[in-house]
Amino acid sequence: MTIYEQGASDKSQAAESAYKIDLSHRYLIDNVFAFFTWLAVAIAIFVLLVLLWDVFSDGFGRLNWQFLNSFPSRKPEQAGILSALVGTIWVMVTVAIITFPIGVGAGIYLEEFAGNTWFAKLVEVNINNLAGVPSIIYGLLGLQVFVRLLGTVPEQAFGVNLTGGRSILSGALTLSLLVLPIVIVATRESLRAVPDSLRQAGYALGGTRWQVVREHVFPLALPGIMTGTILALSRAIGETAPLITIGALTFVSFLPEGLRDSFTVLPIQIFNWVSRPQKEFHTNSAAGIIVLLVVLLLMNATAVLIRNKFQKKVT
Repeated sequence: MTIYEQGASDKSQAAESAYKIDLSHRYLIDNVFAFFTWLAVAIAIFVLLVLLWDVFSDGFGRLNWQFLNSFPSRKPEQAGILSALVGTIWVMVTVAIITFPIGVGAGIYLEEFAGNTWFAKLVEVNINNLAGVPSIIYGLLGLQVFVRLLGTVPEQAFGVNLTGGRSILSGALTLSLLVLPIVIVATRESLRAVPDSLRQAGYALGGTRWQVVREHVFPLALPGIMTGTILALSRAIGETAPLITIGALTFVSFLPEGLRDSFTVLPIQIFNWVSRPQKEFHTNSAAGIIVLLVVLLLMNATAVLIRNKFQKKVT
């Protein structure tokens, strides 16, 4: 054995002696981690079930056609959620129409077309930071921009009302600002998950960057994009603070007929009933929460069906 081989053998023996397998200790750590993980999940599910049981036990008996088909009233037994339910559908459909093309388009541009410039990095950092900004800040921004600048000022100066002031359009634009960072980040993450080999194959066949993205990358990333959009809209439907800030009404006895009409939504109606001292209004608020959960589940189910449909087309 040469001197070189003797040195390599000594190093190998030293490495083996320094490396301790100790499988029992590793399995113990794994079991402890699994225990606390399941404990956290169990606590979360238990709290959720308790909350759901409390809401359903209080509000399920109040659900009937009269409650769904009536306007708000000062008498709790005559109060309903028709205007809030219709307003919620108006706002959420408008938010989806505004958010999806803008958020997905921005995500595709930043991930696939923008160069490695300081401006692109600045935009990326700001988008990531905007995802953590409190919703009340978006409400103040929407109040100043969409309600006052685009609603009141043009009407006073030129007689043209762009957003209608405290309207459905102003509320939808404010909520769109709130959820846009989530959609953009989800879009970029979904596009990154597509293997680069697919892009290289498309370029090798003579396709342009736009053709490769449109025909190959985007269809594969669409299920992930739809998942991010679903989560973003689920957050938007429960937001109350931005809509209260821009001046959404708490008592609406009519149905909106256009984007510039005044409105209310289910979270604001529920908040209004909870803040009242009468117990009957608290029962109405529990019933309103059940309706809000049903609307949320229906919206998510529709989005999941759309996502699965596109996913089957790709596979």
